[in-house]
Amino acid sequence: LVLACVICSPQNYPLYIRSIPAENELKFHYTVHTSLDVVDEKISAMGKALVDQRELYLGLLYPTEDYKVYGYVTNSKVKFVMVVDSSNTALRDNEIRSMFRKLHNSYTDIMCNPFYNPGDRIHSRTFDNMVNSMMMQVC
Repeated sequence: LVLACVICSPQNYPLYIRSIPAENELKFHYTVHTSLDVVDEKISAMGKALVDQRELYLGLLYPTEDYKVYGYVTNSKVKFVMVVDSSNTALRDNEIRSMFRKLHNSYTDIMCNPFYNPGDRIHSRTFDNMVNSMMMQVC
């Protein structure tokens, strides 16, 4: 079960947050912000290799007792973070990777909208529906 899905700008402020249940948004906000340090460490460790590399999936950032936090970074340094229930052993790395690709494709569609100002919070019913269906399909 995907419990939270967050998109952060290159400056690490949230552009989009969705959590299940919605009451836990603040708790996941904290979890995601602590994981952004790990994302930055992985990006700096990869250095130039990340620029040449086509794979933007960072993998498991860190596990906790209750959650597993996964990361993905775009070429423009926008960070995607997903918090998954750690009791879900059926969810494999390939499935997480494909979910990030789907999220990245939808994010790209938002960026192509001429009425969207890059850096603003994402308010799109279509994007919300895609994220909700992606989070529910894993259940």
